[in-house]
Amino acid sequence: MLRSVRDDDLPVMRRWRNHPRVRAASFTTHEISEGEHARWWESTRADARKLVLIYDHEEAAAGVVTYSGLSSESATWGFYLDLDGLEQSGELLRVWVGLERAAIEYAFGPLGLTTLRGEVLACNEVALRLHRRFGFVEAGTYRRDVDGVSRDVVTIRLRKEHS
Repeated sequence: MLRSVRDDDLPVMRRWRNHPRVRAASFTTHEISEGEHARWWESTRADARKLVLIYDHEEAAAGVVTYSGLSSESATWGFYLDLDGLEQSGELLRVWVGLERAAIEYAFGPLGLTTLRGEVLACNEVALRLHRRFGFVEAGTYRRDVDGVSRDVVTIRLRKEHS
């Protein structure tokens, strides 16, 4: 279900990431240009502490999973989905749950991590509820500048033994 990013995934990834609701739930809310996206991808591919994967649902790309700060024990993860396509098909919740399950299994399986972390804007209660459903616990909160606005961020954590 999770696979490496192919070159032909890049335009779709940028389109999904630029969806207004994805931007609103992200730490970078401006629309990402093609050049900015290309520079990000080149930097990410060259960074051994980062990994980006595509989540396929029924043999079609449906979301992106990111791991950053990768070490032998832990990483911070994030994701975004093809909101328009999945809402149109009625598959959004099913794919979101499947992506979260796959990301956790990948972290504790092939990556060999013992702790998976995340950060969620405090106002994103829907995402926080789903993460709790998978066993994530809130580890703390902090304030972060998001495009010039100070926002509350909830840090979450899942340990392998609790997954």
